Amino acid sequence: MTESHVYPIGRFNPPVMFDASEAQNNIARVEKLPENLLSIIQSFPEKCWEKSYRENGWNARQIVHHLADSHMNALIRFKLALTEDNPVIKPYEQDKFATLPDSLEMDPKISWGIIEGVHYRLVHLLKHMTSEDFQRSYIHPEYNKTYPLFIVLALYAWHGEHHAGQLEVIKTLHG
Repeated sequence: MTESHVYPIGRFNPPVMFDASEAQNNIARVEKLPENLLSIIQSFPEKCWEKSYRENGWNARQIVHHLADSHMNALIRFKLALTEDNPVIKPYEQDKFATLPDSLEMDPKISWGIIEGVHYRLVHLLKHMTSEDFQRSYIHPEYNKTYPLFIVLALYAWHGEHHAGQLEVIKTLHG
């Protein structure tokens, strides 16, 4: 296993301050994920769904279901931060989510449909946010850290591409 298998697009590098053009670029990246993911899923070899990019890592099926779980949480976290003053969000045990029957057994296209709908709503919300809105934040209690929404936007833009890259690694290694 190499660093490029685990982080095919590199590690997340958060922005230091809000930049409107960077935010627009990140919104475009978030908007493209459903289409990019569908392209990967449609060409994904059936024999590869149970394969991973590394030993003891999530398999391809779990990665797609994780993206749906994670990005559903992203939409809620944005909405909380936009409607409350610096709310404390609810973390979740993503590794435990990945071992539940839906993540282990269901067709990844089910989660793609969730991702498509969630991203449609999230992108609509993001495109209507002001510079001030992107300065709003939430507290992540697991890390005891405050996250401004412009950083959260960059994180989820990276996150979708990161896991799409892992799916491509799996296809290359096992396809």
